[in-house]
Amino acid sequence: MTTDVRVLDPADWDAWYASLERAFGGSGEAAEERALWNDLTECDRSLGIRDGGEWVGTAGAFSFRISVPGGAVVPAAGVTMVSVAATHRRRGLLTALMRRQLDDVRARGESLSVLTASEPAIYGRFGYGIGTLQGSLEIDTGRVEVSGPPGTDDVRLRFARPADAVAACEAVYARVVSRRPGFLARGTGSGWARLPLLDPVSERQGASPLQCVLAERDGEVVGYARYHNKSEWDARGPRGTVHLRDVEALDPAGYAALWRFLASIDLTSTVKAHNRPVDDPVLHLVSDIRRCGMRVRDGLHARLVDVAGALQARTYRTAVDVVLDVSDAFCPWNEGRWRLTADPGKAAVCERTRDAADLSLSVRELGAAFLGGRSLAVMAGAGWVRELRSGAVGEASAAFGWDVAAWLPHGF
Repeated sequence: MTTDVRVLDPADWDAWYASLERAFGGSGEAAEERALWNDLTECDRSLGIRDGGEWVGTAGAFSFRISVPGGAVVPAAGVTMVSVAATHRRRGLLTALMRRQLDDVRARGESLSVLTASEPAIYGRFGYGIGTLQGSLEIDTGRVEVSGPPGTDDVRLRFARPADAVAACEAVYARVVSRRPGFLARGTGSGWARLPLLDPVSERQGASPLQCVLAERDGEVVGYARYHNKSEWDARGPRGTVHLRDVEALDPAGYAALWRFLASIDLTSTVKAHNRPVDDPVLHLVSDIRRCGMRVRDGLHARLVDVAGALQARTYRTAVDVVLDVSDAFCPWNEGRWRLTADPGKAAVCERTRDAADLSLSVRELGAAFLGGRSLAVMAGAGWVRELRSGAVGEASAAFGWDVAAWLPHGF
């Protein structure tokens, strides 16, 4: 067979998506879940490979805007729906799909490509670096108390139907996007506002339908939490679990009020949160961090498709003037030496140069550092970044860092 990559015809979506479902285990999805992904699919950005009449490879992209250090929200390709049939592994299908996709991203003028990986070892060879981490929490609320700053008691909480509260929740979300790198912008009228409401019974594992609580002050919604409640009992009594989907707030008091509520729901003794920032402020509100069961894993993987364009799209924490010798075998247009100069709060400049390099690294490490969540100095300690001028690692690492950890609040 050949590895000819073709653009998806909308009429072929069902068969194309069925091949993706089979590659991910074949169990299929609930009708409402499948319908949402059908609506969200950008067929002109969706690719596939066929063997005869059968789809054996898939890859897609969403047209996202993502927050970067400094608060700007910039275009990015959100790579998704990548699969290769188990019968067609090691034939170059994935490489062909990634080649075509990155060429298309470049042609569209998007300097950044991002993804979440089912298996994190896959995408490094295509230049993706782990740009954000995510934490999971399992809080023993029978032994852990959640405190709050002054004003927490002034916050009013009320239940709301998730569908009725979507506009209020999205308004809060829109205001926090620029505060932390890694957020995906989404509008109330877009399909992405429907994603947090997705609630197929098959995914609840015995828990309640999705519930929503709004935090208000002076009649204004300042935060929200969406969660499932799973009732469990044993000989000692109730030991239910709160499964947190998402929680956001505009100020510390609202955030603390929501967490205090989650940790004190009747008949429960545990709060589980599967995707939180690794520096979540709640870690400063709990009385015993040891009983919060914090675990860390990879989150968003980032790839600079246009080195100069991407590095100029963000701002830098400290002044920097550094020459980067970048290797990029898969996208050779990025190869070579680039001088990055920037002052805090001002537009950065990144241009090709013949000057001697200060640091040597691959585009993968540059992608890992791009959102400010991964340290160039730490990667240098691992041997992935080489210092060619004394002090350059420290200077660049300080400039690329950010006040809060980068974090992707939901998948795609």
